Amino acid sequence: MTMHAVTLKNPLTIAIAAAGFILAGTVKAQASDLEQRLAELEARISAAEQRANLAEQQAEEGISQEAIEERLARVERQASGEQGFTFNVYARSGLLIGEDGKSAEGGPYLTPAGSQGGAVGRLGNEPDTYAEAIFNYKIRFDNGAKAHYRTMIADGTTTSNDWTADESNLNVRQVYAEFSDLPSFTGAFENSAIWAGKRFDRDNFDIHWLDSDIVFLAGTGGGIYDMQLAESWKSNLSLYGRSFSEFPVTRESPGDDSGDTDNLILTSNNYFGNWQWMLNGMSAADNEERDIGPGQEAAENGFHTMVAYHGDSFLGINEGNFKVAVLHGQGLGGEVKGLGSDGNLTDNATTTRLALYGTTYLAPKWRVAPAVLAETSEDRYVDGDQYDWATFNLRLANELTQNFEMQYEASYQWIDLAPQGFDGRTTVDGDYTKLTVAPTFKSQVDGFWQRPEIRLFASWSDWDEELNDYSADDAFGSGEFNGSQWTFGVQTEVWF
Repeated sequence: MTMHAVTLKNPLTIAIAAAGFILAGTVKAQASDLEQRLAELEARISAAEQRANLAEQQAEEGISQEAIEERLARVERQASGEQGFTFNVYARSGLLIGEDGKSAEGGPYLTPAGSQGGAVGRLGNEPDTYAEAIFNYKIRFDNGAKAHYRTMIADGTTTSNDWTADESNLNVRQVYAEFSDLPSFTGAFENSAIWAGKRFDRDNFDIHWLDSDIVFLAGTGGGIYDMQLAESWKSNLSLYGRSFSEFPVTRESPGDDSGDTDNLILTSNNYFGNWQWMLNGMSAADNEERDIGPGQEAAENGFHTMVAYHGDSFLGINEGNFKVAVLHGQGLGGEVKGLGSDGNLTDNATTTRLALYGTTYLAPKWRVAPAVLAETSEDRYVDGDQYDWATFNLRLANELTQNFEMQYEASYQWIDLAPQGFDGRTTVDGDYTKLTVAPTFKSQVDGFWQRPEIRLFASWSDWDEELNDYSADDAFGSGEFNGSQWTFGVQTEVWF
């Protein structure tokens, strides 16, 4: 066989040819990895084009080599994502219709356990429109330091109308600045990042199928990430402030319910390889002066801890991933997911929660994602109360073509709540079940994290009649919503 040498003189041609050989030899991988590699390739090609253009301009205009190098460095930083403006989105919007042809009740927190964070499966169970718009600007300075500024705007509504100003919940959820790679930081702080403002903590994580964070730390404050305290020990330290607003009247200010009670959360988040250990201390001055019920006082402080493992396989038995966490809190820490978000907890409140989920392929075209979320809590709002619930969820998907898959979801929740009359609630014990079938269209089918997608769905849900009596404020038992319900609809979900 005769070999012919081919000479490629154009740097852009060389980059494209090399990319072709790389992609031709690549086996199927997770969509997120492929997209990242393509983005990096596009960035390199873009930088090469800019370099060629600037070189030509240098020759024509006689621009100094030093100026050209600076401009080239700026272009390459922008191409790599280290500098410039970026825009990210999460959004969902759908129509949920009952078997009577009217709008149906829905949402992951629909059941009586929802008021304590007891979420159920979200597929075919969301009647809302919710959107997050995230604006980022990054810059890298001559000394190597990096700065990141972020503003996040979000809105949510359940109306189907196009104009929803009267029902809008438009809100600025994040505004902060973060500095990293600071040359004056050395030793344990060499690779750390400092921040201040209003933000979601960087290391929050969730169970997407339930629309439930495993832990959610947010507020206004400041902190430092990625202190290298030992070879295998990284640590974050932060102080967040939150407020308990619009709380019931107090003994000190009868008739005035407009005040805020500051809640400070001091957090230490530690990583040892795949393990995470989180510690939180909380203090809300004067919060104990509030009446939350006959003879009951709100907590003034609290404690919270979490131990988690972030696995890089599916439970060690297959390719994929999994996360498991055990959370425990007392006093104000008794709200173990949304840290510092519940000011009605008593000093004696005690809560323990287990969270587990994972994703893997059962076969080349079949994906599965099981999840478990369970909690037990006592003396939460009233001495002697007890809130126990557990959710078991399974999301299954069958990839049929490059742009179409069938998704299925089964969700079961066991509920045993004894609120001791708090907020007019009654003791209930029962089960909730939901089954969903959702034909789904995608731009590209490849893994659980590939979006956007458009779904059609049909859901059947049922629950024990006793659960209808839990509260006059929830959906259960209202109108015809008493169990054995069919709902139908269409929804889109987008993120990038």
